[in-house]
Amino acid sequence: MKNQLLHIFRNTPFGRETFLQSIYFCKMTGLHLKVFIPRHLQFLMYFSREVVTVDLDKSFLRSPETAKQHAEDLIRETGVDASFLEPKRFTASTLPDIPVDFGFMTCPRTISDLSSKVGLGYIGPRVRAIIKNAAFPVLIPTAVYKEWKHIVVLFGGSANALNAFRLGVKLQLLSGLPLNLFTYAENKPKSYYEKILEEHDLFSGIQSGGVEWQFVEKGHFREGLYEVSHDALVIAGAYGHGLIKEILFGNMMEEIQTILPNNLVIVGPHYSED
Repeated sequence: MKNQLLHIFRNTPFGRETFLQSIYFCKMTGLHLKVFIPRHLQFLMYFSREVVTVDLDKSFLRSPETAKQHAEDLIRETGVDASFLEPKRFTASTLPDIPVDFGFMTCPRTISDLSSKVGLGYIGPRVRAIIKNAAFPVLIPTAVYKEWKHIVVLFGGSANALNAFRLGVKLQLLSGLPLNLFTYAENKPKSYYEKILEEHDLFSGIQSGGVEWQFVEKGHFREGLYEVSHDALVIAGAYGHGLIKEILFGNMMEEIQTILPNNLVIVGPHYSED
């Protein structure tokens, strides 16, 4: 199911916006959209290193009598290839097991926390747990549906940043959209990052002009992020070194997502291209 994107459908106006973003992602990449309409407030994901219990808030179960029809109507308008997931295994009668061998999964910034706690830059613990364990990248959409016109990879030189760049190249090929690389120098010369890219056979695209490189040497990282276009799909590795690590799984996570309200794809530490 590597050619599929999993979406947990929420039958609310906010859920409609995130669902439209999943539909658009599939439209741009040619992925099959797999839709799960939950009937219980919990489900399990059996990753190889950890079993993650996903706790949904009650809005995911709202108006079950119209949920599938609303989802089908939105899918029909776009013509995206889609189907609905019906769990085949249950750990308990009200605890379905959801497969984990998808190509992507869409998660709102939070799944289970009260809406009063949710801010633009807050990623909930369940979403973090999925990112930490999944072999697939996680799409975290904007709160309101927004199309993206090019792809930007945040690159800090780590192994996961390299995976983010590889994914960016893959999505560029699938979508036909321009690809940019964004690097904050962190007091290192550009040659340092060039060498990393060369060692992993990823520098040719930049040399040929197929990938534009935004290399920020001055000012603060948060100021440099202004150069990331508002209509870009941003891809980043969940763990890295220096500021990228702090931003995505540390104290500055909330800040980057406040600064960058873009659609975001996070590549976790166990991402696999296979």
